[in-house]
Amino acid sequence: MLRRNLDPKTCLTVILAAAAVALAGCGGDRGAETEDAGIEEGDRAPAERDALTFWRNSGNNAENAAYEQLVARFMEKHPNIAIEMTPYPYSDYDTKLRTAIASGEPPDIMSIDAPNMASYVEAGALLPLTGYFRNDGALDDIPASTMAAYTYKDEIYMAPMTESSIALFYNKRLFDAKGIPYPSGDPESPATWTEVLEAARALTDREKGVYGIDPAQGFQNAGATAYFKYPIVWQFGGEIMSPDGTTMRGYLDSPGTLRAIRFYADLYNKEMVSAFEYPADPFANGHLAMTVEGSWSLSHYAANFPDFKLGVDYDVAPLPMEAKQAVANGSWAIAISSATDRADAAWTFVNFLTGYESQKTYVTITKDIPARYSVAKEIEELNEYPMNIFVVQNQRYGRTRPITPIFPQMAEAVNSVFEDVTIGGREIEDAVNEAIRRVDEAYNVLDSQK
Repeated sequence: MLRRNLDPKTCLTVILAAAAVALAGCGGDRGAETEDAGIEEGDRAPAERDALTFWRNSGNNAENAAYEQLVARFMEKHPNIAIEMTPYPYSDYDTKLRTAIASGEPPDIMSIDAPNMASYVEAGALLPLTGYFRNDGALDDIPASTMAAYTYKDEIYMAPMTESSIALFYNKRLFDAKGIPYPSGDPESPATWTEVLEAARALTDREKGVYGIDPAQGFQNAGATAYFKYPIVWQFGGEIMSPDGTTMRGYLDSPGTLRAIRFYADLYNKEMVSAFEYPADPFANGHLAMTVEGSWSLSHYAANFPDFKLGVDYDVAPLPMEAKQAVANGSWAIAISSATDRADAAWTFVNFLTGYESQKTYVTITKDIPARYSVAKEIEELNEYPMNIFVVQNQRYGRTRPITPIFPQMAEAVNSVFEDVTIGGREIEDAVNEAIRRVDEAYNVLDSQK
């Protein structure tokens, strides 16, 4: 079933389907060719200074400082292009951006979280970047799995800055006390979920409030479910949606997916090696023997639990596998508005910002994982334990979450499956069929608005 791009004048309904806000109107379109990339500074007079607006999600202090430095560096190098950067808090950003697009006043350049990309594309809000990338975007320096997160209907729409990854953290002292071998630390040959379950059984001591594993950050919002739980589905050989993101039928109800959901629910209800609630910071405080966390947790433990030391009290192993290895990828990336009349200048900035030198500067400051092979190879820390685990997983086993304009509805439906089966005791088949029906209905609504 093919989905067509919406005319920009009727795009608002698609935007609202993802944002769930009531707005009216929509901005114009720019039917520009994208094969010619970049502008040369000598091609125009100094008085013809391009002023480009750049909106982004406000990050932590390190991220903000990195962006400020890179924008200043760009304007020194390109005196004919001014960048007016505006950061917005995460809680307000998406609503503000969609409102600006709907009112016909979008920024020229914007950051967008990977799962939201398709809804912006269907709204006609983003400029295809495929031609620019092919001309001078150094595509071979970025893993194909990373670029897949920013590609929709065979067009690239966003330029990646960083990646992220998750891994299995384990408490060495709890393992040592039980005489249990540590999980494999080889990112090319991780422990299986069967092996992790065996260890979790031995490590669980409910009388002392110690549980074997938190497999996917418990039960959080749908976004967290997508990032932490979808890999379990993939690892068991299952799928969430069709490759074109149009249906769950035949995918969410596949044998591999059903096995993964059953395994997850059994950790809580049958094996009782996982708990529905934990005290604060259960891993650092000795209440969890194993937990799945992100690379960002390393700095959290170093800053807040100085007596809980990496390599002494805990270590990091790659995500478990079963039928295959898999980890979710896709992060915030940079897009260009389809309404801009300065697309070449905008690409000049985007290409600078996401290129080798800028990425190296950015991740050196923020400690994030770069999207480019060349940057990851250059930074010594990323090639050594434990960061090499996150990098190798991302580059070789990364998978994009489903790319669909109804991502919020899809994510909520899958989130409900895990909760209804694990917490509510619902039959897996019933919960999965309900999720498929909800997604079909969401697409029917989307189609009716075209």
